[in-house]
Amino acid sequence: MDRNTELSEFLRTRRARLRPEDAGVQATSPGPRRVPGLRREELAHLAGVSTDYYTRLEQGRHLNVSEAVLDAVARALRLNDTERAYLFELAKPRPRRALRRRPLRPQRVRPGVHRMLQMLEGVSPAFVLGRGGDVLAANRLARALITDFDALPYRERNMNRFMFLDPAARELYGEWDTYAAEMVASLRLQAGRHADDPGITELVGELTIKSPEFRTWWADHNVRERSHGVKIYRHPVVGEMTLSYETVTFPGDDDQSMCVYTVEPGSPSEAALQLLANWTAAPPDRPSSPSAPFSSPPSPSPSTSRHPLQGDH
Repeated sequence: MDRNTELSEFLRTRRARLRPEDAGVQATSPGPRRVPGLRREELAHLAGVSTDYYTRLEQGRHLNVSEAVLDAVARALRLNDTERAYLFELAKPRPRRALRRRPLRPQRVRPGVHRMLQMLEGVSPAFVLGRGGDVLAANRLARALITDFDALPYRERNMNRFMFLDPAARELYGEWDTYAAEMVASLRLQAGRHADDPGITELVGELTIKSPEFRTWWADHNVRERSHGVKIYRHPVVGEMTLSYETVTFPGDDDQSMCVYTVEPGSPSEAALQLLANWTAAPPDRPSSPSAPFSSPPSPSPSTSRHPLQGDH
């Protein structure tokens, strides 16, 4: 992803969504406005910079823009904390050596994190996500809830690919449009942080071509940090469940995060999740374990997703 182009589009879309009346801008001429949102000169005035300077910034032609200017532009655009951090990430200077950076090493999940997944087995669905939404590891209950990532080829073990390219996802998620749009905003935030990651670039290109919804939401340039929330699942075996999730990152592994699902005690969702856990419990002679490390060789299984419980009961 080209940072200058992304900076230009991000500023333009943020400016277009800001109505003059919300920004306290008085109309300077009668009749309808020819552009959505604020004009460049209006935004520049609010930020306290010249129109020419802001125009160069929005066109991606910035040269060592100061934090004070970025902060003023962020306030004028009424950016939230996540958007402000994203703006600073895009605008900060990049050292020349970054252009010749060595290829990123494959992500590996530490043994201790695998043990955490195993401790949650039969209690909470949990999985570890890497850059771009790669599913690096998942316990048995998470694979039964969402899809059997272990049965997918190496490159398809990705939450974004599952959400947009697997028809089962639209049936599984009770509010697919909402969750999918949030995932796009989260992926764009990661793309800004890892602009030179070829895996994310390939993923965005593939989803842009194959999914009209992804293409539309990607063009919105929204960014979002997904740290917690609630999701509704319509599982093909145990029915509807409302699950809360918390996402935690590990010191020393900022590009990895563990997502853990919980349910309200005594709720129908708790009963459904317990039923799912019972049906997916490992036989007494075979201990349960989380999925194999993401860097393991590709599985020879076919790429078509299927819930591991479908057809078994």
